[in-house]
Amino acid sequence: MKSYDPQMHTAEHILNQTMIRMFHCERSFSSHIEKKKSKCDYHFNRPLDCDEEVELTHHINRVIGRNLEVKEHFLSLEEASARFNLSRLPEDAGDEVRIVTIGDYDTCPCIGPHVTSSSEIGLFQLISTSHENGILRVRFKLSRLTS
Repeated sequence: MKSYDPQMHTAEHILNQTMIRMFHCERSFSSHIEKKKSKCDYHFNRPLDCDEEVELTHHINRVIGRNLEVKEHFLSLEEASARFNLSRLPEDAGDEVRIVTIGDYDTCPCIGPHVTSSSEIGLFQLISTSHENGILRVRFKLSRLTS
């Protein structure tokens, strides 16, 4: 398993669901999640304009601010494949699939670590977006919470 940062990884889930809801696209087909900055790639037919970038950021931060509980449960591989796209899971994932739920906002299969509440993520900051050859790349970072 990759060494994902729980805060950044949970923010990726919220970004993905927000892209689905705002732009009716699929979840990212490729991502690179790091503690300092991350990126997600989407099949998309155009670049985002400045207003869309601002609204995307605001929407994600509103979701983060809802203090949504992050939970996991397991489904059989058969049941999970009927409900979810499992193409990004490793081949050796086993007979059960871990499903991560972020409140009433997002549910998807995942093997990575997550926070227990969206309030632990911090502030989502969009670094930039770019569009080339039908691929929209979204780069982001988090302003970390201080204890």
